[in-house]
Amino acid sequence: MNIYQTINAIMNEIEPIGKDSVNKQQGFKYRSVDAVMNALQPLFAKHKLFCIPEVMEHIREERQSKSGGTLIYSIIKTKYTFYAEDGSFVSAVVEGEGMDSADKATNKALAIAFKYACFQLFCIPTEEVSPDPDKESHELKKEEKVICEKCGKEIKPQGINGSLRSAQDIKEKCGGLCLNCYKAEQAKNEEVEV
Repeated sequence: MNIYQTINAIMNEIEPIGKDSVNKQQGFKYRSVDAVMNALQPLFAKHKLFCIPEVMEHIREERQSKSGGTLIYSIIKTKYTFYAEDGSFVSAVVEGEGMDSADKATNKALAIAFKYACFQLFCIPTEEVSPDPDKESHELKKEEKVICEKCGKEIKPQGINGSLRSAQDIKEKCGGLCLNCYKAEQAKNEEVEV
């Protein structure tokens, strides 16, 4: 079977996954990544489908918790490529977010990204009707701009060595400067040393 036939075969067999897990801190129900894996793994094996993830972008920041502790916050953009037995494939690019006080923020972000890639690719039904996301709107606190201390221009998030860096992370790593000013300072320092 090719990838499209394989996906359709899995869609025909997948059972609804209910919101059986509960977030105890915030009090909401959700469909866990374990429930998704447990439902899909036998179908992947039966229909000879496998998936390879490729992290395309990764932002990692430290944030402070309500109690004053440190939280690691990760946002990843991952391409999941699903391969059928005949070698045909389809890819889905999904973002995931995760936060943890130890070393699991990236793992959580990957788990969330995979879960939602599967929900959307295989149209996995739930046992209940979810509210329409357009029904709610949220007001966000306007974040302060991150400004270069030398040129005064706003620092924007940028990809560096294959990883997306936040503006604040760039400013911290570059000693208060934007990348252009930092590179100019580095070049000036190299000229002086010669």
